[in-house]
Amino acid sequence: MDRFIHLACPCPLPSDPPVIRLICHSGRCWRLPLTALQQLLHQHSFWAQERTRADLRRMLRGSQAVVSLWEGKQLLGFGRASSDGVYRAVLWDVVVADSHQGLGHGRALVQALLKHPALARVERVYLMTTHQRGFYEQLGFQAADQQQLMVFRPNESATEDSTKG
Repeated sequence: MDRFIHLACPCPLPSDPPVIRLICHSGRCWRLPLTALQQLLHQHSFWAQERTRADLRRMLRGSQAVVSLWEGKQLLGFGRASSDGVYRAVLWDVVVADSHQGLGHGRALVQALLKHPALARVERVYLMTTHQRGFYEQLGFQAADQQQLMVFRPNESATEDSTKG
């Protein structure tokens, strides 16, 4: 079953503050509304512009930890992780809507992922970031100077191989 963590909105509002809900999804994360997730990723991340709902569904099923942040029926934030549960885990796709950044919501998403049972006992948690290094350093992450990021793109390799033949 999904776990709900209620966060009070720290921004002053003229009426009663809306309740911000942080949901740590169980194995049933495919119930996450894919259209809302697709819109959040398309509008607030540069790396996820072409993701389809079918691919998002498959992505969610392959993730060991998934968290989302809601204000009413509006998806404000999302994050996920993959892990072997013992040695390594990787955080992926941590996104907060631009209008809600700087309010502690990204921190709440990352902390919920790190406390998730799939990650809670691993030796190391990795992530890749282009523009948010300072944010992650505030949460205790360090640059991995001893390691180098390497990428293999199977679709590009297949294309190159077919042109050589």
